Order: sequence, then structure tokens, then C-alpha cells
Amino acid sequence: MPEEVRREWFEKDYYAVLGVPKNASAAEIKKAYRKLAQQHHPDANPGNQGSEDRFKDISSAYDVLGDPEKRAQYDRVREMGSQGFGGGFPGGAGGFPGGAGGFPGGGFTYQSMDVDLGDLLGGMFGAGSGAAAGGRRARRPRRGADLETDVRVSFDDAMEGLTMPVKLTGRAPCRRCAGSGAEPGTHPVTCGRCGGAGQMAVSQGLFQMAQTCPQCHGSGKIVKQPCTACGGEGAERRTRTLNVKIPAGVKDGARIRLTGRGEPGPTGAPAGDLFVRVHVAPHRWFGRKGDDLTVELPVSFAEAALGANVQVPTLNGAVTLKVPAGTPTGKTFRVKGKGAPHKGGRGDLLVTAVVDVPGKLSREEKQLLKQLQEAAKTSPRAGLGVS
Repeated sequence: MPEEVRREWFEKDYYAVLGVPKNASAAEIKKAYRKLAQQHHPDANPGNQGSEDRFKDISSAYDVLGDPEKRAQYDRVREMGSQGFGGGFPGGAGGFPGGAGGFPGGGFTYQSMDVDLGDLLGGMFGAGSGAAAGGRRARRPRRGADLETDVRVSFDDAMEGLTMPVKLTGRAPCRRCAGSGAEPGTHPVTCGRCGGAGQMAVSQGLFQMAQTCPQCHGSGKIVKQPCTACGGEGAERRTRTLNVKIPAGVKDGARIRLTGRGEPGPTGAPAGDLFVRVHVAPHRWFGRKGDDLTVELPVSFAEAALGANVQVPTLNGAVTLKVPAGTPTGKTFRVKGKGAPHKGGRGDLLVTAVVDVPGKLSREEKQLLKQLQEAAKTSPRAGLGVS
């Protein structure tokens, strides 16, 4: 976990960012993220810096709370902060609450709480962490923001799979400098102030806190000859087209992740990811239950009563289904291997028989049905004690 993210955990309430309680379920967190991401997406708010910053905060919050392992670690960090160790570490020697050494009781132990402070504080302080002036570690550049967009496909295309173009308007890698921020023919150089670490050790009593280098702003690099197209930012606002592969059998609402195709990071830092949400149009015949497809099959009264071999539509043409004599409305038959494709095979087709009652009858049909009615020896309501 990058050091700057750990410091941010003490200060930012990600639950509040997403507007969910601390005990929210994973599904509730995901639902809140989707709603807010759509509301504040840069494409929906062109030129609105406030919405763009809000979108980045929402993405950062979901990056942590949407990952069970990160969320558990974040909760432990926040719990430690509520006990007096967070938000700037007020009070006490060395900036910590308590007595000598900055911890209650005059001393400290790295594992006096449920959180391993040796590991946690190791990313923030020089003492005991290797981040001091004599042993600074290179800071990992902060990646760009994640993006999310929506595509709509037909039911048939969703079943077959396809590659489709997706247009995105927003920050993209500068075409002149390829995202480096440096004028072509030149390269960013290592920051002389922090030695490329992106951080500097600042004394805080008995400890040294690693803070972002003010000269390179944490990147560890200095652009001496900024790109004339992007001014050294490494990014420009433009419309770009990406080809997105939609897998066969994709479900409505599925979220496809394209690693590194989101917003570019600052001055050559890794880009964020692009999430493509797929909306599948309904089919005029078929429904879907998991990997199985469903269809209602109209059958005549005679076919249901006497039995028949009838044609059933599938994704790959019609097949013959045997309807047994005495089939009632609502009876479901399973046709193996005729459902939606998935990894390793296909689902089944669930065919539900629906006995068709004609709205209009010819004179001959009426006479035949009356004869059938007169020939019937039992009433269908006999089980209810009435005729």
C-alpha cells in the first residue's frame, strides 16, 4: 500500500464520502458508488472541476471500501485514529498523545494494539521504518483516476460477443509527449531535493515524518523542458476511442475492467482503470435466469391434451420438443445446452408451456368442442366439491 494512502486514511472518512454507514454491506457500498460515480462523472459534468475532484474522491473511497482486505485495514486505522492517534497526531511529546515517547505510560510498543504499528507507521515515519534521511524509500506515484462509462448492446450481440468502439471525452495521455510531460527529445530528471524518493523527512519530536517533496510534488522527477502541448502535465483533454471486447454471454449490468485505460496519472504516473458497464436490451422471446434462457411456448388445447412434437426457438435455430399428453399450462421443460454461453459451456433453455385459448372460434370448432364437453365424464372442479 502506498505511503500517501495510509496517511490519507487517518484524515478521510470514506464511508462519509460514499454516504453509507460503517456497517454497510458490500452490496450497499457498491450501489452507493455506482450512483455517485454516474452523478459526478466528468463526462456528465464537462468543465466542472468540483465534480471532477468529487469523482476522484468517490473512486478513492470505493477503491478501499470495495476491497474486503483494504476495508478491514482501513477500519483498523480509523479505529486507532479515534483513540487519539489520527488526524495529525495532536498533543504529547513527539506529536502523540500521552507522556514521554509520545505514547501513554512513557513508552511505546509497535504491537500494543490490534493494528501492527510497526508496519502502519513504517510508511509514515522515518524512525524504525527506513524512511528517514538515511534510508528513504522511493515513493510510488499516485495513479490516475478510474473512469466509468456505459454501453448498450442487443440481446443477440450479448449472446454472441463482440468488440465495439467506446468514446471517452476527458483527460488523456498527451499525444505530443506520450504522457511524460517533457518536450519530445528530452526526459524528466531525478529530483535533486528528495533524490527521487518523492518525500522528505520532517522532524516531529522523537520521530521524522515523511512528507511530499515540495519541489517535485511527490513524483520524484523534474521536467526541465515542459511539453509545449500540455505544459508539462502529461495529459490533455480530448475525445478518444477505445475498442472494448464484450464477452459472449455477458449479463445485463456486468462491469468490464480495462486496466490502465482510465485517466492518466500526473507526469507519467500509472493511469487509472476504465470500467465499462454493459446494458443488454431485452429480447422479444427470451428471458434469462443466470446462464439459463427462458421462453414461453404456446401450445394448442389439442397438443396439450393429446401430446405432440412441437418446434421451439433457440439462439441457433429451432429444435423439436416432445410435449407429453396431458401437459398443463406452466409445465416447464429443460432443453440442455441451449442457454447462454459461459466459460466452459452453455446454460440450458427452460421452456414453459402455455395452453392457448383461442379468442374466436369457427362454427365447426364450436360444434366439436360442445361434443367434447358433452362426452366429458368428470368435471375439472370435482376436486373442489362442486360441479
